[in-house]
Order: sequence, then C-alpha cells, then structure tokens
Amino acid sequence: MELLFIQSQEHSQLPQAELKAVSESEGIKGNIKRITNGLILLENIDKKNIDNYYKTFVKRLAYTHEIHEIIKIFNLKDLEENILKINWKKIINKTFAVRAKRFETNIDTPYIERKVGSLILKTINNKDNIKVKLNKPNTIIRIVIYKNKVYLAIEKYKLNKKHFQEIKPHKRPFFHPGSMSPKLARCMVNLSRVKENDLLLDPFCGTGGILIEAGFIGCKVIGSDINWKMKNGTKINLDYYKISDYKIFNVDIRELKMYEKVDSVVTDPPYGISTSTGDINRDKIFEEFLSNIYNNMKDDAYLCMASPHYIDLHTIIKKIGFKILEQYPIKMHRSLTRIITVIKKDI
Repeated sequence: MELLFIQSQEHSQLPQAELKAVSESEGIKGNIKRITNGLILLENIDKKNIDNYYKTFVKRLAYTHEIHEIIKIFNLKDLEENILKINWKKIINKTFAVRAKRFETNIDTPYIERKVGSLILKTINNKDNIKVKLNKPNTIIRIVIYKNKVYLAIEKYKLNKKHFQEIKPHKRPFFHPGSMSPKLARCMVNLSRVKENDLLLDPFCGTGGILIEAGFIGCKVIGSDINWKMKNGTKINLDYYKISDYKIFNVDIRELKMYEKVDSVVTDPPYGISTSTGDINRDKIFEEFLSNIYNNMKDDAYLCMASPHYIDLHTIIKKIGFKILEQYPIKMHRSLTRIITVIKKDI
C-alpha cells in the first residue's frame, strides 16, 4: 500500500528530509519515492500498519500540507476505465467531493473534478444514498495528476494547517524578537529523530518555541538559557500551551551538566543582534556549546542545530568527536543563510 504526500515547496530538501526522519524515529517501513518537488510517495507499506502510520505522520509533520492513501495509480488516458472499475460503495461514506491538483501539466482540474464525480455516481445505485457534497463532505477523493500519471487517493485524516499560524511567536504570552518559526522548530525536532516520551534538550531555549513543538508530539523537554527572563518566559509559554512534562533552568551552557543523558538536542544558538549571549564571544559559542553538550547526550542521540553560514562547523565538529549527517541551507536575507545541521557522535 502507499501514502501520497503533498508537501510544502518553500524549501527543496527539508520536507522530504523531515518525512525520512519521522519514518526512522517511528520505525515506519516503506520506500520513499520523490515524484517531483512537493510530491512524495511512500511505497510498500504493510496493510495492517498503514492507518497507524498515517495518523503518526498527520500528528508530526510540519512541511507537509496533505496526506492521502492511494486507491490506484494509472495513466491519464485510462481515467474513465479505472474510475468505473472501483467499488465506490466501500470507499465513500454517504457524501463525497472530488478535489484535483496538478503538477507539471496544464490540465483543467475543475473539469477533472466534475468528470470523476459523475463517473463515480454512475457506479452507484440510488438506493445506496451516496451524494456529492462540496461543503464538508464525509469523504474526500483526491486526484493528483503529474504529467500523464494519475494518483487516485482518499484523504482519511487531515493535518492541522492552522496550528503553525495560531502558535506564531507574537501570539504567545511571552514574546521576544528573533524567535524561530514554529514550523521550522517542529521540523528540527523531527530531524532529531525523537519519539513520544523521549527526553529532548534545548540549551538555548529562548522563548521556548522548540520545546513547545517537542511537547506537542509527546516528548519530555528540558530547556536552559543564560538569560533569566528567557527562562521565566519559556515557563510561561509552556504552561500556556499545557506542556506539563518539562524542566527549565537559568544556566550558562558551559556549566550545564545533566543528571540524565538526553535522547536528542535541538537548538538555535544565539548569533543575531536580538539575542543575548552573556559574556561569550559569538565565534566561540558553537565550539563551547558542542564541547559541553557531547557528554550530556546518549551515544545514539541526535543533535539538530541552526547556525549562520559563516560558522565553520566542520572543523569544530571533527575536533570534538561528532560527525555531520545532514545539512540544509535556508536563505534568510541577503546577508544571512541559516544552516540546519543534523549531527551524531562519531563512535
């Protein structure tokens, strides 16, 4: 069986990398196939597991807009034949609507929606009481057309598209300029391969954005910051969003020593004008952070961090005993590119 992912196209690599990371952390088995930018197919999924996998992806993914369970894949020229062969009574729950989306083709999607809807109705008897309902139907049939290929699917579960809008930094009770977007924060949490009940640390927690997103997927979270106002503000934000399994400390990263080693570290060390670095020289922050955090991580833990393009992580990483697994550049503005790096101990 297969799941179809319609992903954000705001970054060319992060959406697929996030999908891969969640699959690995949750033990989801399947082959990830990139159809085109913004369209991914997860193939060879065990039928007995597909529903749980579907729900897991819906709960966790940030850079995915929609997820659909594939009914059938075929050529566009065989559209009518394939639609008429399907037993729609087993798929549709009383009311349905057809939604079409195209990739690298100029096909008329409203026409396809009408055509497929009428073909489905042809296969159904009046006594079945199945009807088209464009507003809030029980069943959404998704037609995705890439060039001359049709991916016919059903949307069983919806991602909460409003979440990342409703939880933007300026809407939290404690706000500070320069906070990371919740979508990127969630993605970085996912890149760290954590799962529910894992222990996640952010040693530069700021206003708590990363910890909030980790808490929403069921992680136990620990945060620290050298600035006591940030430490207190993080607590306010975590309480506001009902994240309860947390510990927050006001501590210099050079003095941080965990009683329990963590499953992952996700952080955005300070390097901008709006951040507070205490008395630490900006160029030394990353080396001192990485040197100290090494002993606070489990041997199989992942570290996902953001850094500016002008910091040479490769030299620092090699010296400390880490290895870089993945890197993804994000253009912020003309003079700054943010690099998202996934790291593990080199053992």
